[in-house]
Amino acid sequence: MGINTSPERTDELPTVIPIFPLASALLLPRGELPLNIFEPRYLAMIEDAIRADRMIGMVQPRREGADAHSELHEVGCLGKITQFAETGDGRFMVTLTGISRFRVAEELSVLTPYRQCIATYDEFSQDLDLEGGDEDMDRAGVLRTLRNFAEANRLKIDWKSIEQTPNEALVNALAMMSPFGPEEKQALLEAVTLKARADVLIAITEIELARGSGPSTSLQ
Repeated sequence: MGINTSPERTDELPTVIPIFPLASALLLPRGELPLNIFEPRYLAMIEDAIRADRMIGMVQPRREGADAHSELHEVGCLGKITQFAETGDGRFMVTLTGISRFRVAEELSVLTPYRQCIATYDEFSQDLDLEGGDEDMDRAGVLRTLRNFAEANRLKIDWKSIEQTPNEALVNALAMMSPFGPEEKQALLEAVTLKARADVLIAITEIELARGSGPSTSLQ
């Protein structure tokens, strides 16, 4: 796969990938995740990735606040570094663009300061389909739930832009920006189809609204 081309088949994706365990960080195919990198091991990971194929796997630890060696969820999302900047104080500002979800088949024993795994993608081959999969999505339900959430939390929404946003971009952006916890984010990640992800997003949001989430809750 060329450096600026999109993969069309799962066999074009890397088998061994560096992984960045980060709770509550959700990356979805074609979504964009900004990252502020400052830990030495992850600075090294970014440098190595840029020298190679710019690919990094985002995956959540099973326990929030877990250390660098904690057990990981089995499903993560492969991302490609599409924006990179160095700061004057030793940090990297990076944007990852999601490519495909993966399953952690095996974590490797490595000499690098960051973790690496063998990733399999076959069960997520639909992630590489740029065209299909969204026609059955409950867009009206997503918009209704977003409106209720915005009203409950006194959020200003650019509805004109929302109405012009395609289904996949809308659902994935709302899922990634949502203020929900790690388990809810993992459920959104593991939803098999876009329709399923939209249904999970609606269900989680309605549960939070029923609990009486106050104005402190916001989309980030």
